[in-house]
Amino acid sequence: MEIKIGIQNVARELVVNSELGAEEVQAKVSEALQSGTPLVLQDTKGSTTVVPAASIGYVETGQETKRKVGFTPLPLG
Repeated sequence: MEIKIGIQNVARELVVNSELGAEEVQAKVSEALQSGTPLVLQDTKGSTTVVPAASIGYVETGQETKRKVGFTPLPLG
């Protein structure tokens, strides 16, 4: 899932590709904002992103993508 985080006073957004679901991300963001602790997310490659809760402007989650696997017939001839 693609997670976009807007940081206050920064023009570019931070994009993290994570294996977390939308509800898990929402819970982590809510917990960070309520307790004032940093938001810590791991991406699909094992890197860790830490964002101070006070700097979070917005968090946008994309749809969970499920890859389709299929086969197409080859033309005979």
